[in-house]
Amino acid sequence: MRVLGIDPGSRFMGYGVVEERRGRLVHVGHGVIKVDADDSLELRLKELHDSLLTALKLYKPQAVAVEGVFTFRNARSALILGHARGVALLAAAQVGLAVHEYPPAKVKRSVGAGGAADKDAVMRMVCTFLELEEIERADASDALAVALCHLNHSRAGLPAMAGKVSKSRRKSAQAQLADRLAPSYRRPEAR
Repeated sequence: MRVLGIDPGSRFMGYGVVEERRGRLVHVGHGVIKVDADDSLELRLKELHDSLLTALKLYKPQAVAVEGVFTFRNARSALILGHARGVALLAAAQVGLAVHEYPPAKVKRSVGAGGAADKDAVMRMVCTFLELEEIERADASDALAVALCHLNHSRAGLPAMAGKVSKSRRKSAQAQLADRLAPSYRRPEAR
C-alpha cells in the first residue's frame, strides 16, 4: 500500500509518500509546497491545490492521511489552517482517494516520539524509520510521519479518526455513544 501523508499549512504544506513493500516501510518521496506569503489567501490556496494535485498524480497513492486539527490560541490562524486542510481534502477527493485523519499526538507516538515531542524529535525518528540521512524541513518530516502513522494503523487494523464509514457502523457507534451518555441526559425513572 502506498500512502501520501500531508502536513497542512497555508504557506508551507508538507507531503510525504511511504509504501509498504513485503512488510517493510519504504520512503518513496517527499517535499514541501511553498507559496508566496505576500500573495492573497485565495491565490495561495489555489497554488497549494494545484501543486498537491500534481504530487497525487505523480506518486499515485492508494490513500491519503492528514494530520488532524489541534487547538490554537489564535482563531485567525486556526481558520487559515482550516482552509489549507480543506484544499488537501478536496485534492484527495478529486482523485478519488479516501482521507484518513490522525491527531498530532497519535502521529508522534506512531513514530516512537512522545505525544508532546517537538518537531526535531519527530524528524529524527522519521529519518531512523525510513533510513534517511536528513529531511530539509519539518513540514516534510511531519507529512512522512502522518503516512507512517496510517500504514502502522492499517497494518494493525486500527481505525483512523475519519474516512468512509458505512451507515450501519455509524448508527451502531451512535447508539453506543447514546448508551454511554444516557445517565447524563435521562431523568431517573419514577418508582
